[in-house]
Amino acid sequence: MEEENIKDVILDTMVASLDAQLKAVKRLRGKPDQEKSPKRRISQVDMVYDVLKMAGKELHISEIIDRVEIVHGVRLERESIVSALIKKVRKGDRFSKVGKNTFALLKE
Repeated sequence: MEEENIKDVILDTMVASLDAQLKAVKRLRGKPDQEKSPKRRISQVDMVYDVLKMAGKELHISEIIDRVEIVHGVRLERESIVSALIKKVRKGDRFSKVGKNTFALLKE
């Protein structure tokens, strides 16, 4: 990997990690008597969308899986998420495949 790519990966990972830490701190600061809204479940495809949007660039599926685990605390099954993303690509829905197991968001 060239030095600039390594720097980008490290910085993107730090951003994702800090974002997850900030969310955890905000949850801890919440008042216990405060009524909590029901937590909306987010789909695995939506988790991938969030990660790609935060990255602002295409990512290989291995990097997507690692970042989803950091940001959302869920380890995705590789074959399952690749299959789901390929279906979205074929429909022209949010994602494009730009290389072998490498995905990006469609331009809005």
